[in-house]
Amino acid sequence: MNENKLHSLQDKAEVLIEALPYIQKFNRKIIVVKYGGSAMVDENLKKQVIQDVTLLKLVGFKPVIVHGGGKEISKWVKLSGMEPEFINGLRKTDEQTMEIAEMVLNKVNKSLVQLVEELGVNAIGISGKDGRLLKVEKKYSDGQDIGFVGEVTEVNTRIIYDMLEKDFLPIICPIGMDDKYQSYNINADDAACAIAKALGAEKLAFLTDIEGVYKDPSDSATLISELTVSEATELLGSGFIGGGMLPKLQNCVDAIENGVSRVHILDGRIAHCLLLEIFTKKGIGTVILPDDMATQE
Repeated sequence: MNENKLHSLQDKAEVLIEALPYIQKFNRKIIVVKYGGSAMVDENLKKQVIQDVTLLKLVGFKPVIVHGGGKEISKWVKLSGMEPEFINGLRKTDEQTMEIAEMVLNKVNKSLVQLVEELGVNAIGISGKDGRLLKVEKKYSDGQDIGFVGEVTEVNTRIIYDMLEKDFLPIICPIGMDDKYQSYNINADDAACAIAKALGAEKLAFLTDIEGVYKDPSDSATLISELTVSEATELLGSGFIGGGMLPKLQNCVDAIENGVSRVHILDGRIAHCLLLEIFTKKGIGTVILPDDMATQE
């Protein structure tokens, strides 16, 4: 064997050894992955995300996927002759848009199940309506009526635990019902946060279309690799955080304060971003931690 080939093989072995303590640390732990953004549109990225999640399962983690489908919903809303409307980052959902959203999200759900199954892992795709997995009430945005958009009030964790116990990978579509069995669209970030809190997940990972949290959103050099809950709360009140990052970071803080051990905000446009964050020392993106865990990382 020539020297270059030997070094290449040794480099691969080093990568595996570097991953070992993380595999040991998070073995049999629940990880909720909120899957959305460009990683759902680009077919190569989609396959890479599913490969990452499948690998996590095969090395002993317990991943749960909660997916969005906003870009696909907007496409079909436009094809139906309507214009997508958003209020404070949330989709205004009338009756017709609700029908389109449910149709699109269920289609996306089964396509993800298919990708996981092709990799030899058993997956089950369900809606938040199934078994009343996600119970909701009507959500308002700063007092404004935004239609059939739901706020999760209860998660039927027994369904998810049953799937995990039987060695299935749950893939959850963010549609729920209220007490009158009316269907509601749920913001996927909100759904993932509610599910992670209810399960007491070890990790919650948001796949987004930005690198992570910036101290100054106009300067990519100000990317923050690690934030404590206190620091994140201070940042939320600073006025620097806006747009879609504001509710996302608030969800992160809420998750940590309600029992989730770590929350990651990752750039889903980077190939294998989940593996890079979870299995390497430096990681990528931004991790949010409880105040008493920052020094342990």
